[in-house]
Amino acid sequence: MAAQILPNPVDRVEVLSVIDNVLDLLLLSTDVAKRVGPAGREGQPTPVVEAPLLESGQAEDAPVAEHGLSFLVSVTSGETRRTVLFDAGSSVGGLVHNLRALGVDPGEIEAIVLSHGHFDHTIGLNGLVGQLAPLPPLLVHPDVWLRRRVAIPGRQPFELPTISQEKVRAAGFRVIEERQPSSLLDGDLLVTGEIERTTEFERGMPVQQAFREGEWQPDPLMRDDQALVANLRDRGLVVITGCGHAGLINTVRHARKLTGIDRVHAVVGGFHLATPVFEPSIPPTVEALREFDPEVVAPTHCTGWRAIHALAAAFPDAFIPGSVGTRYVLEHGGE
Repeated sequence: MAAQILPNPVDRVEVLSVIDNVLDLLLLSTDVAKRVGPAGREGQPTPVVEAPLLESGQAEDAPVAEHGLSFLVSVTSGETRRTVLFDAGSSVGGLVHNLRALGVDPGEIEAIVLSHGHFDHTIGLNGLVGQLAPLPPLLVHPDVWLRRRVAIPGRQPFELPTISQEKVRAAGFRVIEERQPSSLLDGDLLVTGEIERTTEFERGMPVQQAFREGEWQPDPLMRDDQALVANLRDRGLVVITGCGHAGLINTVRHARKLTGIDRVHAVVGGFHLATPVFEPSIPPTVEALREFDPEVVAPTHCTGWRAIHALAAAFPDAFIPGSVGTRYVLEHGGE
């Protein structure tokens, strides 16, 4: 087990949902969730495109939803604000389009972290090539390059798109591979690295295989699954997951163990409880999450509608529905 790493306490954590499965322009802003709607990003004008069939001749260049996830994560201490990109979505152009539509300058991205190697978190890297010079450092687990396939009993296995290590390096990314937890942004963020598995009900992805040593082998645990963790001053941990293949509860427990901080302020991201394969884990996940008593519960991407409904019922005051363009603003308590 790696030595304990205590992230610097920060005054503010912002998590901007750049890519998600859902876009709902009718959601209203709250103290925590700043929404994007017809009036533009948080009340500011969005970029426009030509629309010759409209009387004005222009339309807002609105963000789009896709099956994938990408967060822009910013931490602020005093007057200093630092930003990383966590995952990149599932289409070549979606990430860059949404950054533009949300009024984000890609140049503010200081580093990129991949939660794991699945295509719906990696393909958007293609769109960044040519947009940034130099490209930011790319922090990954070594297993992110593995060829993988889904082998459902009774069906023909199908292989998932895989990013190429050689091509990513050749494109100009400075790749940093790490299995262990590591600090980012001079200690303001923690990347968990491999997550310890401690629950009985979070068993990874049982139908997945990886190509190792010249053959397809079972790969249910997805050791490359990792999360981001911030230490929000006076409030506790902010845990940000990609798909959460390691399991939400395993991830939060691991974050607490790594940091030595028990209090959990927020959990944000994909919790991978969708489809009949994972839905039996919904009740024990919800019950275990109650023990952490988070003040913000924001499920996105692959969480699944059944789990989202269960979380909304169990945490009515903490629950926030996800949507592209939502900026989760988490501030210190001043206690």
